[in-house]
Amino acid sequence: MLGWALTFFIVALIAAALGFTGIAGASAGIAQILFFIFLVLFVVAMVARAVRGTPPV
Repeated sequence: MLGWALTFFIVALIAAALGFTGIAGASAGIAQILFFIFLVLFVVAMVARAVRGTPPV
């Protein structure tokens, strides 16, 4: 999911450089949403691992 967020971020940068403001804004918004979903899932996974008592590898 982080890979998709980075992909949309790069698309947003390229679109902004070429002057396509609508596409750049949409891509940046999608990248931001995917990044925050990734962060939430990461934190949930870390908490679940801590609750289970599994030591990190």
